[in-house]
Amino acid sequence: MKYTFDIVGISPIWQFFSHQQQSLKKPHYQGIEYLGTHKFTLDSLIETVEPVPVKWGWNTEQVLDTVVQFWMNNAESIRYWKGRLTDAGNDNILVARLADITALQAEFESLLGKNL
Repeated sequence: MKYTFDIVGISPIWQFFSHQQQSLKKPHYQGIEYLGTHKFTLDSLIETVEPVPVKWGWNTEQVLDTVVQFWMNNAESIRYWKGRLTDAGNDNILVARLADITALQAEFESLLGKNL
């Protein structure tokens, strides 16, 4: 199984929490998680991601490697989002998406109106 990790943006804490609560009520594709963190360091991302593989039965080593590879290969993006998080202030968090690539593809296709 292949995984993907991306930064989605910055969000007020209450808005992210509200979105997470609403998404529990809606059917969604299994294998996609949106995660939030106050600190934007590799360690904080890993801490946020660690419970996800257990929840979905994913390969923990591959998931963590995906996050580390993102961190190592996207220095410019990391700097950009660190700056945006700092600019946004303490009431905001960085939002990231961790997904099984197949589930993410299915979600994108459904958004585009394609039948699976």
